[in-house]
Amino acid sequence: MLVTDMRPLSMVDDQGFKEMIKQFNPDYHDNYLPGRSHFTKLMEKKYDATFEKVKQTLGGVKGFFTLTADIWTSRATEASLGVSCHFLSEDWKMKSFILDTMPLEERHTGANIVTWMEEVLTKFEILPAKIKAVVHDSGSNMVAAMRLLEEKHGWASIRCAGHTLQLIVNTALKDTTISRALGAARQLVEHFKRSELASTRLKMKQEQMNVKKNTLIQDVSTRWNSTFHMIERLLEQRWPLTATLSDPEVTPRGKHYFDLKPEQWVLLEELKQGLAPFETATVYLSGQQYTTVSGLPQVVKGLTRAVHQSQLETSSGKSFIASAEKGIKQRWGSICTFSADKENPVILAAALDPRYRKLKFLAPEDVIRVQGTVEVLAVKEANAGTHEHAKVQTANGSGRIEKTALDNLESDTDSQGDNEEAASKEDQDVQVVRSEVQLYFKEATVSKKDDPLKWWSENEGRFPTLSKLAKSFLCIPATSTPSEWIFSTAGNICSQKRASLSAEHVEKLTFLAMNNNLV
Repeated sequence: MLVTDMRPLSMVDDQGFKEMIKQFNPDYHDNYLPGRSHFTKLMEKKYDATFEKVKQTLGGVKGFFTLTADIWTSRATEASLGVSCHFLSEDWKMKSFILDTMPLEERHTGANIVTWMEEVLTKFEILPAKIKAVVHDSGSNMVAAMRLLEEKHGWASIRCAGHTLQLIVNTALKDTTISRALGAARQLVEHFKRSELASTRLKMKQEQMNVKKNTLIQDVSTRWNSTFHMIERLLEQRWPLTATLSDPEVTPRGKHYFDLKPEQWVLLEELKQGLAPFETATVYLSGQQYTTVSGLPQVVKGLTRAVHQSQLETSSGKSFIASAEKGIKQRWGSICTFSADKENPVILAAALDPRYRKLKFLAPEDVIRVQGTVEVLAVKEANAGTHEHAKVQTANGSGRIEKTALDNLESDTDSQGDNEEAASKEDQDVQVVRSEVQLYFKEATVSKKDDPLKWWSENEGRFPTLSKLAKSFLCIPATSTPSEWIFSTAGNICSQKRASLSAEHVEKLTFLAMNNNLV
């Protein structure tokens, strides 16, 4: 209960909890139930066991990992770094673990973040070479850290698509008229949240008008789509709201300003239409049970098209569309372009997704270049596998035969022949890989509704080298949502009543709450 339901450890000392136990066991006495210190020790023991299970599971993963990273500050103004780890299992299932909510006591500089990230990997005995990419927010300190990690370890840096959407939408909503309309909408919602009378009368009007009995939604500044949900709910409840506000018992004379002006309702209708494609993109890209990063270029293209085709008539609506189009182009322009200077994991993931392998979002000449990059990576993957196999054979003593004197005299000739044979074998292996890559890109794309991971599970035998590459790239999430979930959980654990918890206990309780059902 303490872990699963995120209850405070002090709950076992509360009178209400003791009374509940008495209901189950009338013979219960207060001194029978262990106190907080006992359950704290049990929690720490469970943490140690779960930690070992997670570390053991990660140690058995053959492929690469992707990390997500975010920084959060608790109610007690203590900062923590949240790190989650993602990979594809042997049977092509998306897997993830929360690694840490590390308390941060020093300045959040790029160099310090690098050190903290490396400490997390050391804690779980994960080699830096096993990390393919890190998904993170757009904060200057985090961007600086990722630049350093890319230089030091070769990790790809991917900015969270969710944060990017947040920045695009927030900028587009800065129009003065839009800001005023949203301010009035928030005030209206707040009025019904605060007034019990208004809330009760609203339910009556919903009943009379046969409108869904849904409550109003208050948006939060850190989640742009909460603004969309607030607008959507207000429009759904417009007439019951207006009828309630026109009741003199609910709204005294001179207080009718709570209702929105007709032109503001019109603007909310347009904003709902303009924001809808962004909501669709946010929901899709935040998914955790399916691969998302490979679909990002298509989502960006689709979002651009949907925004451009939006037919909003008010000047503020048109301002929103113009700003949104500009934001998409500025922040995501490089997503759909190929650069020979730098590996783009998003485009490579799309190339290795059978739904998008034709790369229709790229120019024809860039498609050829991406296919060439995939071929180069596949050859490297095949060579790495060959060298690893050779190491294993050597370690096992395979092929060890005592040389005679004649063998030594003939060694130079044999060595030259062996080298030529090895070179010929390597050329053959390279050609096999090239044929594999050519066959993959030659085949038709599968339906957008198909599961690419299921496809790879069924076709892994046909594409043995490419399948390893696919596991490296398709495990990358498009957003750092998992890291944000850590802090949502940590926020529950650090609620007002539990704000006095030590940073260490917050870290352990969060780790248990997030990983309890995963091992």
